[in-house]
This record gives sequence, C-alpha cells and structure tokens, in this order.
Amino acid sequence: MKITRWPVATTRLSASVRWFARLILFSLGLVLAGQLHAKPLKVFILAGQSNMQGHAKVSTFEHIGMDPAARPMLAEMLGADGKPKVCERVWISSIGCADAEQTGKLTAGFGASGDKIGPEFTFGIYMGKFTDAPILLIKTSWGGKSLNTDFRSPSAGPYVFSEAQLTAFQKRGKDVAAMKAEKAAATGVSYRLMVEHVKKVLADLKRVVPDYDAAQGYELAGFAWFQGWNDMVDGDTYPQRDKPGGYDAYSVAMAHFIRDVRRDLNAPKLPFVIGVLGVGGPVADYGPEEQRYKATHQNFRDAMAAPALLPEFKGNVAAVLVEKYWDRELKAARAKEGELKQRAKKLAKEGNLKPAEEKAALEKLRAEGLTERERQVMEKGISNAEYHYLGSAKILGGVGKALAEAMAELKKTK
Repeated sequence: MKITRWPVATTRLSASVRWFARLILFSLGLVLAGQLHAKPLKVFILAGQSNMQGHAKVSTFEHIGMDPAARPMLAEMLGADGKPKVCERVWISSIGCADAEQTGKLTAGFGASGDKIGPEFTFGIYMGKFTDAPILLIKTSWGGKSLNTDFRSPSAGPYVFSEAQLTAFQKRGKDVAAMKAEKAAATGVSYRLMVEHVKKVLADLKRVVPDYDAAQGYELAGFAWFQGWNDMVDGDTYPQRDKPGGYDAYSVAMAHFIRDVRRDLNAPKLPFVIGVLGVGGPVADYGPEEQRYKATHQNFRDAMAAPALLPEFKGNVAAVLVEKYWDRELKAARAKEGELKQRAKKLAKEGNLKPAEEKAALEKLRAEGLTERERQVMEKGISNAEYHYLGSAKILGGVGKALAEAMAELKKTK
C-alpha cells in the first residue's frame, strides 16, 4: 500500500509547490515591474513672503461655494466628509510659517497658521491632476521679506545704498557705517535659508515622504515665486517707483534670482512661475481713493512680469497675473461699507456722539445700506487685511490653481 500511495502524494505535493512557486515569482514580477515603471517623485519649490505663507482661514471656504463659477474648485478642495481634502499623493515640507519645519500629506493648515491656507493647497491639488506621479512641495516663506535685500541672490551683488539714502541717514544722525553693516548682514539671508532647506530635504527624501524609494528617483520639476509687497512699498530702494522704469532694479534682481536658483540647485532649465502681485485687482478697476496708487502698482506689476519676456527665459519662465483672481464682489462690498463708515464718523462728529452711539449709527447705516448678500460675502469671505488678499480662500485658492496651470503649460514645452 505504501508503494501505491507515496508516489501519488509526492506528485500532489510537487504540484502544490510548483503552483506556489509560480505565484511567488508572478507576484515578485509585479513588484519589480511596478518599481521599473514607478515615476520619479516630482519636487516643486514654493517661495516668497507672507502671501506665499497664506493668510486665508479655512472658515472662508464657504464663500467659494457662493460663486457658481468657483464651486468646481471648492469641490477639489474638500474631501468626501466635507472637510479640507488630504492629498494622498502630495507631501509637503514647509519652513517659515511656524517655529519648526512642518511636514506631512498636503491638506489645509500649511498656511501662515494651523487654520489657514496659502497657494500651496490648490497648487498641490491641481498639480496632482496634471501628473500621476507622487509630488513633494518644498515651501520656504517668511513674512515681510524683500527681493532687494532678504532674498537677494549672489549674482545680484551687494545691496548698495544710493547717495540720497546715505544723505538721509546723515541728516537723521544715523551711523552710516553701522547701517551698511546691518544691511550687509541681512542681504541674502532668506535666499540662503531657502537653498539650504531645499538641499536638506532632497538629501533625505524619505524623512518627508515615507513611501519614497530611491530606485524611483526624483525630479526638480518647478519653482513658484509669490512675493512683492515689501519691494513695492520701498520708496528708498525705488525712489522713482511712480514713473515708468522705476522698478527696473526689481526685474534685474529677479532675473539674477532665477539664474542663481537654477545654478545652486543644479537645475539649469527649472520651470519658473512668477505670481505677479495683484492686491486690489486690475488697476483699471481702481476707485477714486485708489487712483494715487495706480501708477505705482502697475509699474511694479510690469517689473515683476518682465523677466518672463527675456529671450533666455522664453518657454521656461512664466508670469501669472494674480490680479485676475481678486474678488470684485468682495471689493465692491467693502468699498460700500467704507463709505458707510465715513458717514457714521461724520454723524458722530457733527452730533458729538459717544463711541457706543457711533457704533450704533454705523450698524443702522449698514442694515439700511448693505444688501444681505453683501453682508454675507464679507462675513464669510474675509479673514485678513487687503494686503493679505483679504484672507480669502477663494482668492488664494485661485492663485494656487493658476500657478499650477502655468507650471503645467511650461512643462509641456520643456
């Protein structure tokens, strides 16, 4: 009986082993094939000052849904649970918005504080629609920084005080030597911190992207710049800013910045998108109170966009006019409310009203002078000052989306 049964059992065992071995080999082949076809991690750098940090509170998301044209963007920003989306394929490392580096899968909360977003949120969401590769955003942003000093790159050379500035220092009794030393110490600090952090992250990608496999590699895929306010208001550095060409020095520094970033990160054709300052919207829409700023604002915007027109940057640098994403309805409602405040102040002065009485007068004027829609859009859509794009997720969401779209177009022509 043993002679007749053992061969059958052995045959069955061998067949099972062969089947199991084939299954293992097949699975291993799938894994290896997946590794061979895994796409490199796409790394995008985002840099700038407070508006790259982002001051739009999550509470303003609701306002996006009040505009039918913006609802598709809101749908992309929210998860199935109605809360800000967590992007499973997009990671972020951010410095400058908190005391320590912030890392994790992209979601809301990587803005200037834990309840805010900047352009990074929709930039990452929409870049994820343009590529099926994993994505890493490296964000370096600090409030109140200029290109002329803080982000000044090596090729731009040292910041040089004009004779007018030096004369003004002397008249005010300033120590000129000390002023020069202070400026020299501040020059380029943010630029160096930015480059150092990017290199630190790239040197150990698995620290930020746990699933990263060195076999898949990475690609420095693009750079988005969103800055400008501190340069625009700097009348000492740009004394002719209300005249054509008054901000030419910004254009020159920006071109040096692009070249230096590419050199220092060893990415000679790194696609570069400039978010052109657009606070207030198109200058053609400026009201009577804004006319005094019109020339200055337009001159600065032209200077920011100018590097994209240089022959050496054709097809690899783009300028995005952020003014297009300013919310006209919010602006009109705020202007109307501003007029009501002025009327309340006039009434208070003429009637010698106490603060509480003035406040009551304003509330009465608001109730009579503003529509329910106007009150609602301001209540739901504004969470910060105008120079921070009103802290509006609708505006900054539109900016991030536009930066991503411009980046995708550059990569098509790369």
